[in-house]
Amino acid sequence: MQGGVQDRPLRMIRRWLAFLLCNCLWLPTNASAQDLVVFAAASLGGSLQKVFSAWQEDSGHTAVASYAGSSLLARQIQQGAPADLFISASSEWMDAVQASGDIDAQSRRNLLGNRLVLIAYGSNVEPVELVPGVNLADLLGGDRLAMAMVDAVPAGIYGKSALTALGEWNSVAPRVAQSDNARSTLNLVASGEAPYGIVYATDARAESRVSVVGTFTEDTHEPIVYPVAILSNSQSKVAVDFLAYLGGDKARGIFQTDGFMVLD
Repeated sequence: MQGGVQDRPLRMIRRWLAFLLCNCLWLPTNASAQDLVVFAAASLGGSLQKVFSAWQEDSGHTAVASYAGSSLLARQIQQGAPADLFISASSEWMDAVQASGDIDAQSRRNLLGNRLVLIAYGSNVEPVELVPGVNLADLLGGDRLAMAMVDAVPAGIYGKSALTALGEWNSVAPRVAQSDNARSTLNLVASGEAPYGIVYATDARAESRVSVVGTFTEDTHEPIVYPVAILSNSQSKVAVDFLAYLGGDKARGIFQTDGFMVLD
C-alpha cells in the first residue's frame, strides 16, 4: 500500500507530461514543408483534402491541415500555434480569436453552411420524427447518445440547443456520451459503441455504416456557419490566394458535392 502511495506523485507527473505533449502537437509533422497551414474543424476533413489536391494541381502550392474541434483549435491559435488560416464550425469561436487579435478581421467571411442530423448504427433503421414529444430517452433505452462536447464543441452546442428546443435535453443528458469533435462522435456510432448520435449531415454522408434517421429543423438551433479568416501571425505568401480559391468554382463544387451549403 505504501509503495502505491509513494508512486502516486510519479504517476501524476507522467499524466501531466502526457497531457502537455498532446496539447503541444498542434501540427502534422510535415507542416514546415508546406506553403500553407490550415486549422480546420474536424467535420471539414475529407472535403478540405480534396480542395488541397485541386489547389496544388492548379497553383503548384501545397497545404496541410490540422483538424480538431473548433474550440481546441481556437485556444491553440490564442496560445500562438503557427498557422495561416482558421476555418471554424461556428461563428462563436471565430469571434473569440478575433477578439484576442489573432485573425485579420478584414479577411473574415462566412464560407459554408451545414445541417444537423440524428444518425443510427446500421442500415434500414426506423426514421425518427424530430418534433416536440419525440421521447428520445425511450428510444435509447439503456444505451448512450453520442454527441460532441455540449459546452465547447460547435456540433455539441448545436445538438444541445436542438434537444432543448424539443424539450428532450433534461431526459437525455444523463445518457449522453461526449466526444472531442463531430468526427469522433460519428466514429462512436459507426463502430456500434453508441446506437445513436448527433452529427453534421456532411459527416453522415461520409460513413456507410450509419443511417440518417432524422434531421433537426433549423429553428431548433443557431445557423450552422463555417467562417474562415487569415491568422494575424501568418507568414504564408499564398494565404490570400488560397482564401480566394475557397470561393472559386472548383472548391465550391467540391463542397457542394459533399453536402455543404456554399455561402456567398
